[in-house]
This record gives sequence, structure tokens and C-alpha cells, in this order.
Amino acid sequence: MKKTLVKISVGLLLLSCGTPNSSNDIATNSPIVTAIDLTQVTDDKVPVTIDPGRFTQDTVKYYLPRVVQGTYAVSDFGKFVDDFKAFDYTGNELRIEKLDSNTWLIANAKQLDKISYQVNDTYDIENTDVQTPFSPSGTNIEPENYVLNLHGFIGYFDALKNNQYALNVKAPATMKRTSALQKTGAETSKDGSVTTDTYFASRYFEITDNPMMYGDLDVEEFQVGDIKIVLSVYSPNKVHTAAKIKETVFKMMKAQKTYLGDINSTPRYDVYLYLASGTENSPSGFGALEHHTSTVVVLPEQMPDDRLASAMIDVVSHEFFHIVTPLSVHSEDVHYFDYNTPTFSKHLWMYEGVTEYFATLFQVNQDLVEENEFYEKIIGKIQSANGYDDTMSFTKMSENILDEPYASNYANVYEKGALIGMCIDILMRKESNGTRGILSLMKELSLKYGKNKPFEDDKIIEKITAMTYPSVGKFLENHVIGKTPINYDEFFNKVGLVIKAEKVETSYIQNAGELIISGNQESGSIFFTDLVLANSFWKDNGALPNDHIIEINGTKLSIQNANQVLGATFQWQEGDDVEVKLDRAGEEVVIKTKVVKSYTKGKKLTTQDNPTKKQLELRKAWLKG
Repeated sequence: MKKTLVKISVGLLLLSCGTPNSSNDIATNSPIVTAIDLTQVTDDKVPVTIDPGRFTQDTVKYYLPRVVQGTYAVSDFGKFVDDFKAFDYTGNELRIEKLDSNTWLIANAKQLDKISYQVNDTYDIENTDVQTPFSPSGTNIEPENYVLNLHGFIGYFDALKNNQYALNVKAPATMKRTSALQKTGAETSKDGSVTTDTYFASRYFEITDNPMMYGDLDVEEFQVGDIKIVLSVYSPNKVHTAAKIKETVFKMMKAQKTYLGDINSTPRYDVYLYLASGTENSPSGFGALEHHTSTVVVLPEQMPDDRLASAMIDVVSHEFFHIVTPLSVHSEDVHYFDYNTPTFSKHLWMYEGVTEYFATLFQVNQDLVEENEFYEKIIGKIQSANGYDDTMSFTKMSENILDEPYASNYANVYEKGALIGMCIDILMRKESNGTRGILSLMKELSLKYGKNKPFEDDKIIEKITAMTYPSVGKFLENHVIGKTPINYDEFFNKVGLVIKAEKVETSYIQNAGELIISGNQESGSIFFTDLVLANSFWKDNGALPNDHIIEINGTKLSIQNANQVLGATFQWQEGDDVEVKLDRAGEEVVIKTKVVKSYTKGKKLTTQDNPTKKQLELRKAWLKG
């Protein structure tokens, strides 16, 4: 029945377009017809047209999003729009006024037939002075690949926030294309060179929630239980294939479904993987952005197979677990999200923290990693969390996440936020003799609320306390709402674990999670800090504090490319040749060596010498329950 109604509504629109006196074309009653033409790209810009139907008011505003859900940062997608024009029914231009980076005021809206504009992509300017969106939420326009995060191409009218959308995407017929957005048809030109795909969205949220990828893609489709997984990979130098990555994604999602149990899932889930080549114009914001039925992932193409597999498990599993929260359990701020003047929920500890905790815990729960590897990840999160303000209220930070000093502490939601989830889990396991944990709590909240029923932001902690135990409420009051740092030793003792100071393996730019490299924005220089002396690899090779890093393996290092060049050190393998040029007080120093493992003094989470039976039982319930 629903599909039939969709086809009828689109059909009515096609009949009424361009007929200003028709009774069927009033904008509030008609889907907004949008068109993206990938066959007419000029100067790296894609033309977009928007046909809203007939307005009955004198003026109307059109917006591109300032902020998109899941990013918690200002993106200003309107900055990447050029040549914005509005036309009346006779083809003449109407007067427009750009009110800010993302808003256009159109006068004489009763005469408005359509608007058109050109969209620049964001990937190829990430390494410039222009502030760009986080890569997985950004856009890519190049002959071989189009990352169509639709919030970067299509906007909304203030008067038509709940209207349906009909989207036409025109592209060369030879291009592969994937999208979870409902496809209603496709038409190929007479000469067979161009295909126009038509899609339907019931409201603007579905436009922003369903990314697409077009181009020279490698696509694999497979089943994980009752979920159809569509894996789309773009590897510009053909380093990786979807077939090679498929087994990792299959194994991971099968384990996730088993872990989640009876939590409702989607019938289809898309994973879009863009592998950045590492050139000056390629994206460097590595990670992923979740949607209800898909995720967009950006990772370095040069990653070895095992590192890519590990990154996919960590990154994609996190995004998939978002089907629990905030996609199923969320507040009114999330449900009624305003893309230009958003308000933010107080509960990032739940949306991102608990999600990250699930993505970490399920791996040991489903035997994807050993317990010691899980403990390493937990102690790593404690060490990373130490780099942020440990006395900052998590709820206050969350509610004010776009503003300082809270914005610079955002990444702590993946560190301390996950640890908050861990502590609640251990508390609930202890209070229930191992029968309940934070996953069961989230299931109960999903049943109580669900994706169509948001909770009241100021009342959810009270509700959680009533649904669980006073100790959980006290913990949330002290450590999530309040500013009291968490004593992790207290929680580890409950499950027979202890933190010990030991020699630990570390990376080549960190000591157990703490950066040993810093930069000067004014001079553009990057240098070793005093911590370099506690990193065995660099100490053994003679590096000193205040040595400025000039070049690594033939690539000059700068503030602009630091993420890419320094990030590549995580792919170094034992035995690889390394050559690093340093500036030591004006004298060039060259380190030419082979990669060996690096160690530092750090803390290790390990088992107590003589845990009690009760501690062992609680640990088993926590990790395997």
C-alpha cells in the first residue's frame, strides 16, 4: 500500500510541474523535485536544480545545513554553493538575497518556478585553509568517484520542512551506483550513454539520512541473517577490493547481530568505504558517520590488509551499534533536529559513549579478540581520557558541544564516554547478580521509547534510575551530571582486575596514548616534545626534545599534511626502512634505520593475583553475559 501511494504522489507531481495555475501544484501539497546531474560537471562543480511547486506566500527561505546529525560540529554546507539563482515560470531570474553562509531569501515567491546552483566538493580542499566538514560527512566530485552525502547537495525550504522529495540523479550509464534511499525507477537515454535514477524520500530527514556513491566502485552484496549488506568500496589505486574486505564485515556484523539479540534491525545496511590515496587533494578526516541504515567510512588506502580489517571492525561496528542509540533511543533534540539552529541533548555519554563501549565490548564477548586485547583497549581509553578535562560535566559539555571549552573536549565522548558505559555495565551486573547490564537497559529503553518516540532530555536520568538501581543513579549524578572524576580502580576491583605500572608497547608518535609531537601554528613547524625520551624507538635512534621534523621517508612535513604523514606511522611494520630528517638548532640530523617495536612506561590492566570466586563470576557475566 505504501509503495503504491508513493508512485501516485510522484506521478501527480510530474503532471503538475511547470503549471502555475494548476490546483495540484501547491508547494505544501507536492513533493519537491530535485535533480543532480553528474554528466554536466564543470570546474569540479555539480549542477543542482530544485522544483518545489507553487508557493502562496510572498517570500521564502532556502537553506543548506549548517550542522548535520552525528557530527556535533559546524559544517556550513552553504559555503560550497556557487551561482545560486531563482527563476520564475517564464524563465526570468527572481531577486534573491543571501542572508548568511547557508540561507537564501527569495522574493516574489509566488512566481518561483525553480532554483539552481552549483555545488563544490569538500574532499579536495580539506588540506587548505578552508574549514571543511568531517570527511565522512563531506562530498567528493571527481570523474571516477562521487560521494553524495545529500545534505551537501540538497537543502530545504522553511515553509516545506515536512514535504516529500523526488530525487533524480543523472549519471553515465557505465557508472556503478549504490544507495539505500528508496529507488522508484531508472530511465536510460536512447543512445544508452546516460541513466537517470529516480528516488523517493518521505521528508528532508530521509534525504540527509541516505548517502549515495556513484562511480568506479567495487560492490559486494551478502546476507547476515535477515540483513542484506551492501559494501561499496572506492580504492583509487585498486589496492583493496570489496571481496577482500567482505569477510571482515561479514564476521563482524554476524557477531554484532548475535550480541544484540532481539533488538530490531534494518532489512538492508549499506557500508560506503572511500579509501584516500594520500595525495594533497585527498581527504584526511578518517573515521565514519552513521545513518539509520548505512555508514560512510573514510580510511587511508595505504593501510595494510590487517590494519584495514582492524580499523573496519572498530569504526564500522561503532556506527552499526548506533541503531540502538541515538537511532532507537534519543531525545527530542535529536528527533526534531534543526539543521541551522540546532539544540543539543545532554546525553552524548549515551549516544556516542555507550555506542563506543558496545563496539569495544562485543569483540571480546563474541571471541573476536582475547581478553588481554580488550583490557589494552580499556586502559588506552583511560589514558586518552586523561588528556581532557576530567572535571567537566558530561551533560553540560554535551548540551553546549559547539562552544568552547566544550567543543575541544568532544573527542572524550569516545574515551571517557565509553568508560561511563563500562562502569554502568559493571554496576548493573553486580546489583543483578550478573543478569542485567547496560545492553539490557538499552533494550528496555528501546521498548519504552523507540525511533518514533523521543524521551524528555531533562528526565531520562531519573527514568534510568527508576528502571535500574540507586547506585546507577548516584553514579550518573556524580560522574555524568557532576564533575567528580571516576575512580576506575573501584570498578576493576569488583571484577578482579588491577592496573599495574609496566613497560608497554606504544606507537611512534605517542607514549601510551600521549602525543610526543607538537606543532607551532604560526611557524608551521612540528617538533618532538620532552616525552620523546620515554619512547624507546626515538630515544635509541638519538632523537631529542625540540628536534623539528622536516621530512619523513621523502615527504616534507607541514601543519597541513601532518595528519596524513604522521598517521602513516601507524602502518609501519617491523623491518621497514625509515629515513627522518630533523632540524636540531639549525643543524640537519638524519635518522636512517629500520622499524622496530617501540616501548614506553605505561599502565596495564591485568588480572589480580588471587581473585575471589565472586569477582570471577562477575567478570564472566560482564565480558560474556
